[in-house]
Amino acid sequence: MIRLNMDRITAAEVFVEIVDRGSMAAAAQALEMSPAMVTRYLREMETWAGARLLHRTTRRLSLTPPGEQVLARCRAMLEVSAAMAVPGTDEADPVHGMLRVACAPSMAQTALARALPEFLRRHPRAAVDLRVDSRAVNLVEERIDLAIRITNDLDPNLIARRLADCASVICASPAYLAEHGTPATPSDLSTHNCLTYSYFGHSLWEFVDTRGEHLGVPVGGRLSANEAQALLCAAEHGAGIALQPRYAARDLIASGRLVALLPGYEPKSLGIHAVFQSNRQMRPVLRALVDFLVEWFARQQ
Repeated sequence: MIRLNMDRITAAEVFVEIVDRGSMAAAAQALEMSPAMVTRYLREMETWAGARLLHRTTRRLSLTPPGEQVLARCRAMLEVSAAMAVPGTDEADPVHGMLRVACAPSMAQTALARALPEFLRRHPRAAVDLRVDSRAVNLVEERIDLAIRITNDLDPNLIARRLADCASVICASPAYLAEHGTPATPSDLSTHNCLTYSYFGHSLWEFVDTRGEHLGVPVGGRLSANEAQALLCAAEHGAGIALQPRYAARDLIASGRLVALLPGYEPKSLGIHAVFQSNRQMRPVLRALVDFLVEWFARQQ
């Protein structure tokens, strides 16, 4: 019985690793097992479950409906196994395993690239696979454990924890302003070349003035992009006026390469959120990373 239970725990580890890594070959390498052994454990897991757990094609693996249920149970089993480790040994730390984390390029470069090394030093048995993409990825289809998103429009089907506020700034290069003039009010932006995001060919920039009144200004220009860093770089080189996260533009403004505009009007603030699928059966490594990011962002204020 003990041998059977240990085999099931190992099989659960193998199955979770296959799903997290996206292939049996990658799981075999991570677990330092032969591919044949990984295949054997997967077959045993499917035998115990009485169902096929994975769709296998030459290009990718995907979970079957029974596979999704078994995956949740395997993660729960491994949490219990980790919690039973003997205190005083390395196995007592339940924060272990691989996390797939998704975020936009600007967030990766200015925040997570600095935060994640500290998290990994605290938890030597944890690992992170950072997926950098401008689009909002589908957490379920792409097997993402955690997404960091800057938005006020959250998916009601997902769980979100607010990490920080994201203040924005309107900015342009000194060269652009010397040639085209400096806007004094948000309505002046209609006569300027504004660098916008590629959403339906137009953009609405929202502000709060010193009296607390809200106003929205339709803007447009000859250059748009789906990635904030590209627009920031274009603004630095005189392409137009940009709306940027303050954390991304801070150094360029401090060095004089960009100028902050419209001091009497504050662009609408957004929230920085950690987004994940469920609080139920949340792995300790995921909970630890979310808690750490709350702490890390608080220190940056």
